[in-house]
Amino acid sequence: MILTFGLVTVSAQKTLKADATATVINWKGKKIGGEHTGTINLKEGWLTVDKKAITGGEFIVDMTSIKDVDIKDEKMRGNLEGHLKSDDFFGVEKYPVAKLVITGSTLGVDGSVIVKGKLTIKASTNPVEFTAKSSVSGDVTIWSALVTIDRSLYDVRYGSGKFFPNIGDKAISDDFTLDIKLAVK
Repeated sequence: MILTFGLVTVSAQKTLKADATATVINWKGKKIGGEHTGTINLKEGWLTVDKKAITGGEFIVDMTSIKDVDIKDEKMRGNLEGHLKSDDFFGVEKYPVAKLVITGSTLGVDGSVIVKGKLTIKASTNPVEFTAKSSVSGDVTIWSALVTIDRSLYDVRYGSGKFFPNIGDKAISDDFTLDIKLAVK
């Protein structure tokens, strides 16, 4: 009698679906003498995790949802939001979504991971890298990250000193940040 035993490999890899309603994305843009802050909504996404490493994922951000939260005057706030949605900035009529594709990660310090991926805004795709940390509450995991993006890489030129060298004190920083609290389960 011959007995054969097969080797079964069990992967700890899990695919987690993003909860768009529980996810929070805050943005900050700076200019000489000030800054603006606001929110933008996640439309959908998923994340693949193996133990503590992020192995993949894809996220779609609804660019039409850009909101300012720091301007109290409703008309001025509406003007800024309209300008951010215009072709001067993100051109949301033609490009209503942005996409982040996660390609992997490496372990960082203090339980963090260094996430690598490709970000598409408008018609431009560029590599991104940022640090993320997770916390768990019940069946929900929150991945927190502060991501700095150089808008000039995505053809967002308005007020950029890289494209308009004589702009002086009207310059807007090319870098903007996204403070992300991604809820997945």
